[in-house]
Amino acid sequence: MKKIILFFAIIILIGVGGYFIYNNYLPKNENTIKKDNDTVEEVSDDLFGKYYGKATKIIDDMTLEEKVGQLFLVRYDGNLANTYISKYNAGGFLLFARDFDGKTKSIIKEEIDGKQKLSKIGLAIGVDEEGGYVTRVSRFKALRDEKFTSPKSYYETGGYPLVEQMENEKATLLKSLGVNLNLAPVADISTNPDDFMYIRSFGGTAEETSTFIKNMVGYAKNNNISSCLKHFPGYGNNVDTHTGVAIDTRSYDTFTTSDYLPFISGINEGVPFVLVSHNVVTSMDDIFPASLSNKIITGELRDKLNFTGIIITDDLDMDAVKAYAEGGNAATLAINAGADMLITSDYVNMYNEIITNINNGIIKEETIDMAVKRIISWKLAYEII
Repeated sequence: MKKIILFFAIIILIGVGGYFIYNNYLPKNENTIKKDNDTVEEVSDDLFGKYYGKATKIIDDMTLEEKVGQLFLVRYDGNLANTYISKYNAGGFLLFARDFDGKTKSIIKEEIDGKQKLSKIGLAIGVDEEGGYVTRVSRFKALRDEKFTSPKSYYETGGYPLVEQMENEKATLLKSLGVNLNLAPVADISTNPDDFMYIRSFGGTAEETSTFIKNMVGYAKNNNISSCLKHFPGYGNNVDTHTGVAIDTRSYDTFTTSDYLPFISGINEGVPFVLVSHNVVTSMDDIFPASLSNKIITGELRDKLNFTGIIITDDLDMDAVKAYAEGGNAATLAINAGADMLITSDYVNMYNEIITNINNGIIKEETIDMAVKRIISWKLAYEII
């Protein structure tokens, strides 16, 4: 009997030993990092996942008010910017043409650098410098001899080599001023010159636009400046949402087989930002505009297209949103829908709204923490912090 027990004991020891020897030669999980103390830290496959650990340490030292400020890309006002930073913890600013008008490069750089020094955490400094119809910076001769024309026009003149050359020059100009985020390129598909978005789009088919977007995201990455695809889930032939509500009644198949393709192309290329429009897309959500819709922001962009970067809304102070947020809760709806950053021209009210609704339990602080983790990780990745 003792011999039988001894035999089985030896078999078990051999088996256990063999397991550990075999396991030692298995490929290591690429999502783990072994630290000096032999503990294993999980590393996310998200776009900025490798920065999550460092970001979390930064967030642990932030107050709730500081975290909420990171959620906003605030319409810049030179008279209020210092207050927005020191009192309301603004995470960044969006500058428009009037903020560059009549100023030299050195004055702008000095002004932006001053705001950066005042902020505890590096600021996102954004512009819409698409080229062509939308130019906030290059329209002024003090900043560039000629304004950038549209990427489409450069492509028609000299193909992608000329587009790349001009995008390199654009990035150099923006970075020289202190800008680190360009809300471009336009990923919308439009082949009809009568469409509102046509003049700003590449003007090609879904496949042509997808190639264009892939290249544009790559050019920005090569220059270490952040790009942003807009306007998810695809603008189509809808009206201008700055002044009214756009109801998009196209079929869901239209988006999955056409409009989504340029966004997928940009996501696969590593685009850090995707901007969500205010269009009401009835095939996905017939109640809320895309910018306030959990079905579109989380259900489509985050879950189906697997975008792990930063989801940012168009300006929540636009008329198209006000019609759906009469109670003054647009910021709350957007955050609870899954947005990470909110563009706003009504910062103080929306900042206070978010603080109040966290304290009231309407917004979970874990939701804020996840958004801020992405934002801080992006800022680390692009050396803003």
